[in-house]
Parts: sequence; structure tokens; C-alpha cells
Amino acid sequence: MSPSTEAYDRGKKFQHYRTLVSLQEYVLIAQDSYRVEHYSRQSDDSWLLSDVNSLAAMLALPSIHCAVLMADLYEKISFKPDATSA
Repeated sequence: MSPSTEAYDRGKKFQHYRTLVSLQEYVLIAQDSYRVEHYSRQSDDSWLLSDVNSLAAMLALPSIHCAVLMADLYEKISFKPDATSA
């Protein structure tokens, strides 16, 4: 997600995607921190949110029989130091 599309990705886009019966999972990957939001469709058509925010964590996508280590997902990504943390 980029800052300019984050609201749309979480809002109208996801609202539209939820109408697709075949969609079982929706993943939002942050580009400014180690954070993935994983939404999975439940049997009652509700959506369960799982936050993954540790490089040691595994992101599992059961609908496509896939799992990826967060460290691998962000392998070549480095974030600029926060100016307020100096």
C-alpha cells in the first residue's frame, strides 16, 4: 500500500472485492514498515483480520497453499530511519 492509495485499498476496493464469491483472502502489504494485513473469508461470509508484523512470522495463504516468511517478503527492503527517533 502506498500512502496515496491506502484509504482506497482498505475502503472501496475491498468493499468491491468482498462481493466476489471466489475471493477467499485479501492481503495488504505496507511499504513503510514490516506489516501485512491478511483478511480471510469465514464460512459465514464475515472477514477475519490477522496482522503480521514480525520478520520472524510466517504469512500463510491457505486458499492458494502458500506460506512466506516475512523476512523473505521484505528481504531487499530497507526503511529510512524515522527522523523523530534520532
